[in-house]
Amino acid sequence: MTGTFISFEGPDGAGKTSALKAITAALTPQLGDRLTVTREPGGNPISESIRAIILDRANTAMDYRTEALLYAAARRQHLAETILPALKAGNLVLCDRYVDSSVAYQGAGRQIGEAAVAQMNEFATDGLLPALTIYFDVPAEVGLQRIQDHRDPQKVDRLDVEKTAFHDRVRAAYLRLQQAHPDRIKLVDATQTPDQVVTAALALIKHSAGDYFTTGN
Repeated sequence: MTGTFISFEGPDGAGKTSALKAITAALTPQLGDRLTVTREPGGNPISESIRAIILDRANTAMDYRTEALLYAAARRQHLAETILPALKAGNLVLCDRYVDSSVAYQGAGRQIGEAAVAQMNEFATDGLLPALTIYFDVPAEVGLQRIQDHRDPQKVDRLDVEKTAFHDRVRAAYLRLQQAHPDRIKLVDATQTPDQVVTAALALIKHSAGDYFTTGN
């Protein structure tokens, strides 16, 4: 594979999806069809169908391990159908969430075990990790307030409505992951202004995937 894989991670309300949209707008004129932007769960019809089941607020009876398995299943299909072909084509792949989300949300947030969820996803991904993960860090109470203030109520999902303690566990797990894998996971302070956050993330992308931005490429 000749492409470069970069994931975006963060607690709910960190603003990573908005940052990804701004970054996509900035990079598309430079990279054109060499840029692939996708998301998890989702990224293709099968994975999007699984996403709808996972995030449906009506599915209150969903067992936590069922939830984790569905995320892993969506991830496997996403890899097979979307990410791997793009990497083989030499593309720069930017993905909104990946394995670290499952470790943080299901492993720590749902308290079913970070190591167990990581092992499940090792099988689902065949060990493929991003070259760079940009972690947008924000305290749980700040992220939840942003959701309350700005998100369309129709887009609030099962995870958004969890109690603050759940989101505190998620953030703590992300910080542990960043400390354990500092070469891959780079932290961006998401309490900064949106422009500052985007600038910091773009700098990390261009440092990690410099070949895409070399004059003449």
